[in-house]
Amino acid sequence: MASAVDIVTLDNFRSKMPAWDPHCSNHLHALVDMGRCVTNGIRFSITDLSPPTSRLLKCLYRERAAISLFDALNESLPTGPLTFPPDVISRVSQTLARFRFIANEFGVPLEQISVFATEAMRKASNAASMLSAIRSESGLGVHVLAPEVETLFGAMGARSGFDTVDGLFLDLGGGSVQMTYMNSAVKDYEIAAARAGKSLPFGAARLINILEKNDTEVRTEALNDLEAGMQSAFARLQQDFPLLGETQRGPNNNGIDIFLCGGGFRGYGSMLMHNDPVHPYPIPSVGSYAVNGTFFRQTTTMRKTNAEYEGKIFGMSKRRRAQFPAIAVVVEALVSAVPNIRTVNFCNGGNREGALFMRLPVNVRESRPLPLLPHGIDTSPVALGTVVKMIESSLPSGITRSDPVTVFSLGLGPLFVSEIWSRSGDSTESNASFQLHRSIGRDSSTPGLTHLARAVLSLTLCFRWGASLGPVDEQLFASLQNLVCRWNSEAIFWAEYIGEVANLISQLCPQPPSSSEELENLFSLGAKLVNGKKKTKLELTVSLNPTFYRIFDHHRITSSLSHVGKARDSTQKPCDKIEVLVQPRDS
Repeated sequence: MASAVDIVTLDNFRSKMPAWDPHCSNHLHALVDMGRCVTNGIRFSITDLSPPTSRLLKCLYRERAAISLFDALNESLPTGPLTFPPDVISRVSQTLARFRFIANEFGVPLEQISVFATEAMRKASNAASMLSAIRSESGLGVHVLAPEVETLFGAMGARSGFDTVDGLFLDLGGGSVQMTYMNSAVKDYEIAAARAGKSLPFGAARLINILEKNDTEVRTEALNDLEAGMQSAFARLQQDFPLLGETQRGPNNNGIDIFLCGGGFRGYGSMLMHNDPVHPYPIPSVGSYAVNGTFFRQTTTMRKTNAEYEGKIFGMSKRRRAQFPAIAVVVEALVSAVPNIRTVNFCNGGNREGALFMRLPVNVRESRPLPLLPHGIDTSPVALGTVVKMIESSLPSGITRSDPVTVFSLGLGPLFVSEIWSRSGDSTESNASFQLHRSIGRDSSTPGLTHLARAVLSLTLCFRWGASLGPVDEQLFASLQNLVCRWNSEAIFWAEYIGEVANLISQLCPQPPSSSEELENLFSLGAKLVNGKKKTKLELTVSLNPTFYRIFDHHRITSSLSHVGKARDSTQKPCDKIEVLVQPRDS
């Protein structure tokens, strides 16, 4: 590669990338990812980083051009240098010119259009010709990322999808697999992760080429090098990060959480979803899909499915299925190197999201994403907060915000209450079905909306409308219920209970409250668990404004909550019955 090419490093990336200013008049950012030995296309996106929702990395447009730089390089003569063919240079430069046209149509400022390339551009002997053609055709320059910046963007792109993280991060591309460790509770964790990252030259496309060769000696050497490299990388990370080493030692440690990104690993996640015990799996996205370590290790089952299943597997292209034997080999090397795995999380984000995420200041990056979602709804934040507190007051004091799993422990409280009054003019059956479906597909790339969060939100809002469902929706409901029970057996009971309390609030206050005082003047709630000799009951006290107490049907309140946990199998219940006391409140 020509020495004149400007390399983006950890020391200079902040000055090379467009700066984010909260007072800027235009917060649209366009980004082209020419990728890490890209095997599945050049990716382009336009993202809105406007405050106060900058943390959500809201994507307005995305597109993929089916140009494989990895394949283009490997068309070079075996004895010659790696080069991009002239037709590929022409196609890439024309594609970027079209991408710039689209960015202009959206109104993205030129200084906020970024193009970055990684390993393929670093290795091509005629990279300067490619960069010159792109500049001539599109007027855009290309940032060539150093390996440690590639690690930074990839890991932070994966990290951007979660509230907080503490775990091992791996990225499987076409030419290499990268590993690092991140703990978002530690200051400057992202730079430490980038500097400590390890890269192995065993991406899915490169490895499948080795595996399909008839040279047994070459295959054996590559597999041995992969396994040894994975073990060495993990051992080194444990030395660099003592907290990581502690997850693998001692009988009381549950193991490490692993976060996977890159097309290769997402392909493995799609295969796991296809074989998931919750079948059919209810959420149509591998992003934020999570499994335990035991299921993740079942590579033999996944290989068998890939070889024998003739139909379409959701999320798996023909190319990805052809590469699957190589992907499985990488997974096997990973589980051999990391014996104690608690959970594995598949991530939406990658280099593009990481590059955008790193433009934001630390206080924005580390803020909680889910509370930002209700913005734009015609209910004041103060009133929303009052409703959240009101529903929380209906939970017994022994129920913490972290256990069991509820919309509140997952950080979904404001989003949940913002939906309580929506579509109030439609039938309860229609609304139950609508909310059941909407929650699993809404805001598809929103950070923090994990599959568990979507399932709990979906069920709780469905219960808010009585959960009276048709046969097709019953199947979806059952799949979501099984998904939630995998992580917490009491969560279905609390989803139904909270949904019914929300229904009660909507009856007592038929319109969204305009102020906190409006709601507080009408009623208050209180609850406690009472342990008897043989049974436990939940006592809910509903204290009504004296005027309201005289005119409201008390039986309507008690009957709606008395059936919670009875009509459906909630697997495990914290109490045997619910007793509701309706009383007048002191004036």
